[in-house]
Amino acid sequence: MDQYALVTGAGKGIGRAMAILLAQKGYNLLLVSRSENDLIAVSTQIKTDYHVKADYLAIDLSVAGATLRIFDWAKSLNVPISILINNAGHGVWGNFDELDLAPQTGMMQVNMNALTELSYHFIPLLKLQQQAFILNVSSTAAYQAVPTLAIYAATKAFVLSFSRALRYELKDANISVSCLSPGPTDTGFAHSAGMDALAELAAKFNMKPGEVATMGIKGMFNKKAEIVPGFLNKLSAVAATHGPKSLIERVTAGLYKH
Repeated sequence: MDQYALVTGAGKGIGRAMAILLAQKGYNLLLVSRSENDLIAVSTQIKTDYHVKADYLAIDLSVAGATLRIFDWAKSLNVPISILINNAGHGVWGNFDELDLAPQTGMMQVNMNALTELSYHFIPLLKLQQQAFILNVSSTAAYQAVPTLAIYAATKAFVLSFSRALRYELKDANISVSCLSPGPTDTGFAHSAGMDALAELAAKFNMKPGEVATMGIKGMFNKKAEIVPGFLNKLSAVAATHGPKSLIERVTAGLYKH
């Protein structure tokens, strides 16, 4: 197989696990993340264990022009890209008006704008393949407003809605669009979001990155529209979608109280 998959946020967590799963299936990898050390580690592991190619680009997706640099880099390699996985994302915890604005707008840039821009840039390349896939990573937070994670949840709602619409627009093309919405996952999210006080609570419900990645990749190849890993997460997504919004917001506010 001489097909390539591009994965953002590939240095650790779910992105790393998905990259390894694709390598196991014989895909060559284009790996993108902020940390060059993480990228060196995962690319070395992939090339050693699975004997496929694994190129990488260390770049911060919150920086203006980053997505065009990624596209230019990938295009310069002149390789057939049939999978785009928009996994990069992060959260900031706290009351909206009490947090600095810059980290919140930076989160919006990574979680929404970069994902949108990469999709736009790469769709023409994906259309050149016989069958191609886009997998956007959202969150169960997409299904309801989450006080103290207001912007994060809103960005993930954008990802889910955008993925649904893009899937329909491309329904007659060769590109299948799927959206993966994990619940609590053992990726260090709580720590990076500044939620250390809630990390112990989250740990009781955490799934492993490998579990989430396996379900995400399987769902992508099965051309599923939405993938919510784990029974409790599926249940919470259904409840959030159909339950009274004021009640759901009160419950989530209690869970993530600042």
